[in-house]
Amino acid sequence: MTDKRVIERNMFYGAKKSIFLKAAELRKNLTPAEKILWEKLSNNKVMNVRFKCQHPIDIFIADFYCHKFRLAVEVDGGIHENPERKEYDLARSFELNRYGIKIIRFSNKEVLENIDKVIERIKAEIQSLSPL
Repeated sequence: MTDKRVIERNMFYGAKKSIFLKAAELRKNLTPAEKILWEKLSNNKVMNVRFKCQHPIDIFIADFYCHKFRLAVEVDGGIHENPERKEYDLARSFELNRYGIKIIRFSNKEVLENIDKVIERIKAEIQSLSPL
C-alpha cells in the first residue's frame, strides 16, 4: 500500500515553503471568476474528482489542480493578453508539462459568462486522461 504522505509530497513536485505561503494568500484573495469556478469544483462536485485551489507545484501555483489526473485549470484575467505574460505562460506550461501535467486555460469572461461550458470542457479533459 502506498504511503499517503509520499503521494502528498509528490503532488507538490518539490514546492518550497515560500510557495505554500503564497498559495495560502492567493486562496484568501480569489478573483470573482476563480470563486465561481471553485464553487463548481470544490468538494468533488465534478465527476467526483478532487481539485485543490491555488495548489503549489514546484515554483508555480496552479489556480486549480487535480493530482489524480495531473490536470491544472487556469483562469486568466486581462493581464494574460500582455505579450510578456503570454511568453511567461507558455514557458510555465512547458515546465508543468514536463511533470506530465496537462494545463487548460479559461478566460475570466468564459468563467463568468458560461460556467456550464467551462465545466463541460473540464469533464471532457478528465475523461481523456488516465488516472494515476
